[in-house]
Amino acid sequence: MKANRQSLFFLPIILLIAAFYLYPTNERSFIQIAVHEKHRGVCWVGGPSMVDDTDLQQLAEKNVNWISQTPFGWQSGHDNPEIRNNHGLNDRVWWGESHDGLRKTTRMAKALGIKTILKPHIWLRDPEGKWRGEIRMNTEEDWRKWFADYEEFIIHYARLAEEEGMEMFCIGTELHNTCLDREEDWRQLIEKIRNVYSGELTYAANFADEYEDVPFWDALDYIGVQGYFQVSDDEQPRLEDVKMAWKTHLEVLQDFSNLHQKPILFTEIGYKSTKDAGISPWAWPERLTDEERKQIFSEETQATLYQAMMEETMNAPFVAGIHLWKWYPKYGQLRAGRRRNSTLFNIDFTPQGKQAEAVMSKYFGLFKN
Repeated sequence: MKANRQSLFFLPIILLIAAFYLYPTNERSFIQIAVHEKHRGVCWVGGPSMVDDTDLQQLAEKNVNWISQTPFGWQSGHDNPEIRNNHGLNDRVWWGESHDGLRKTTRMAKALGIKTILKPHIWLRDPEGKWRGEIRMNTEEDWRKWFADYEEFIIHYARLAEEEGMEMFCIGTELHNTCLDREEDWRQLIEKIRNVYSGELTYAANFADEYEDVPFWDALDYIGVQGYFQVSDDEQPRLEDVKMAWKTHLEVLQDFSNLHQKPILFTEIGYKSTKDAGISPWAWPERLTDEERKQIFSEETQATLYQAMMEETMNAPFVAGIHLWKWYPKYGQLRAGRRRNSTLFNIDFTPQGKQAEAVMSKYFGLFKN
C-alpha cells in the first residue's frame, strides 16, 4: 500500500517531465505552468449567515487551495443599460456577498493557505428569457451607459480585491455579445482594472463558443473557461468513455492555449448528481418532488464524471487548474428550497456529502505540490 501511494505521488511529476521533453520548445513556456501549484478550487457560495473557521477548515482538509467568491450586480432586460450595483451593502445582500462577508471569508481562507478569486457576476432578469451572453444594447448611447455602469461595478470590486490581497480577479463572466461588439471598451476597462489591481486577471468565458470569440485574451493572464462540456451520450456512463470525451475537448483547448500562449483555467466546472449529468452538464437542476429526484438521482454517475474530469484536466500541463461548482458553507443548515432539493436525493451540483466529495479530496491531494 505504501508503495502505491508513493507511485501516485510521483506520477504528476513524471508526466510533467515527459511533457516538457515531448512538446516543441516554443510551447514549453506555458506548459511549465503545471510546475506551479495548480488551482484545486471550489466556487464558494456566499451564504446568508456569517461563516467561521470551521467552514474553511473543511476545505483545507480536503486539499482545496483556492476559492472563488461572487458578488452580484443586477440587470433587468438584456438590452437595458442600467446595472444596479449593490456594492456589498450588508442590508441589501446575503452576508457572504457583502463587503464584510467577502473580506472575512478571504482572511479566514488566507490564514489556512487558501487563495481567492473575486468573480463579480451580472445577474440578468430578462422578460424574454434571454441570458447574460445575449446582453446587447440597441444604441450607442445605451452601450456607453452600460459600460459606464459595468465599469463602476467592476472597478469597485477590483479595489476591494486589491485591498484584501486577493490573488486573482475575474473581470467578467459569460458576457459574449459585449465581447463581440465592444472589444475596445473591454480593452480600456482592463487597463483601468490594472491601474487599481495588481494581481492576476482572467475572464470567465462560456465553454460552447464564447471562449474562442473573446478578442482580448492577450491582455489577461489566463484563459478562463466555464467547462460544462458534454462528455457522454449515455446515462450512467463508463469512466473510460468519459475520459475519451475529455481528451477530445482538451485537444481543442490545448491548440487554443498554444495559439494565445496562455494557460487554461476552468473558472467553473462540475456535474449534478443525476444519471444524465454528463449529457447536459450545463443544465440547472429543476424543482422536483422527492419521487422525481429519486428517479434521476445518481451519486455514482457524478463520482464517475468527477474522476474522469480530474484525471484528464489536472494532468494536462496547459491547464492551470479547476474550480468546482459549487460549495456551500454550513451546508446541512441550508433550507431545502434554496437548493431546489431536500437532503433526500439531492441532485444539486455540489459534491458535499456524496461520493464525489471523496473523489475531489483524493485527486486534489494527488496534485498538491
